[in-house]
Amino acid sequence: MALKVLVTGGYGFLGSYIAGELVDRGYAVRVVDNLSAPGTRDLQKSGIEFIQEDLRKRSSALIAFEGIDICIALAARCGGIGFFNTNAAEILDDNIRIISATFEAARTHRIQRIVYVSSSCVFDKSPSHVAVESAVESSPPPPPGYPFSKLVGEHYCRAYRRQYHLPYTIVRPFNVYGPGEMAGKKPGDSHVIPDLTAKLLAGQIPLEIFGDGQQTRSFTHVRDVAQGVVLAMESPHAIDEDFNFGHPSEVSLLKLAKMLWNICGRVEPFAVHPVCTFEHDIRRRAVDITKATTVLGWEPKIGLEQGLVEFVGWLRMQVMVGQRSC
Repeated sequence: MALKVLVTGGYGFLGSYIAGELVDRGYAVRVVDNLSAPGTRDLQKSGIEFIQEDLRKRSSALIAFEGIDICIALAARCGGIGFFNTNAAEILDDNIRIISATFEAARTHRIQRIVYVSSSCVFDKSPSHVAVESAVESSPPPPPGYPFSKLVGEHYCRAYRRQYHLPYTIVRPFNVYGPGEMAGKKPGDSHVIPDLTAKLLAGQIPLEIFGDGQQTRSFTHVRDVAQGVVLAMESPHAIDEDFNFGHPSEVSLLKLAKMLWNICGRVEPFAVHPVCTFEHDIRRRAVDITKATTVLGWEPKIGLEQGLVEFVGWLRMQVMVGQRSC
């Protein structure tokens, strides 16, 4: 009988890819989501059970975990840099309640393992320029709100292992992008790739970017991350371990903007207009994936240009569909 895997927050962007990857590998899959964010992919695949529950409530989490073997936990309030900075207290409160209810339900139902989806932002105050897994132990805590809530979840993993013997695996995606993530209503609501692409497709010139554009990131395609998460779930060598999943190529936001400018087919000379960024805007985020490669055999397969071409084509289609429906 196939293992039954619960994906919390599985109706969202990354979660829906993980759910699809699990089905493709023959697992029985349940998705729980409160549908607070717009759905990004069709979950009507054979084998996916969907239940709508609010995981801030312990009673809802207990319902979701009934009959579950393994949980991939990624339910959280999240968004772009503007959303993080504007709603820090609200995000922190919601996410801590989700984490607490999730781990209590996992303990109560005695599941085999919890795979906790953390974030690269736990390294936001790390003195290490290239993030290795061990750096989280010596880094100052990240800013309040979403980054801090993700670090709290990692501590839950270790505390519940110590007291309740609940095995865990921690995975940290770095700057995930790909088809399925729409731009927000205003700049900063979504992540940088959908944000910039939407402005370019709308004809904005000069292109507005936050800060001077010298900030760097390790952009990683969502399909690569989803495959890495499932590999970590399957591996016995991943029990009580943590892994960074990111593309080793470090790219500045200015270079990203120019790549998107060309892919979107803009014929005007490339021009950007820096605007004031937010209080918490990390200058550099690069990743070391040696551990994931060595232990899990994982490495990203989709290069940034290939992924951006795919994303721009997808978003352009969404815009056309939206215009036709108006």
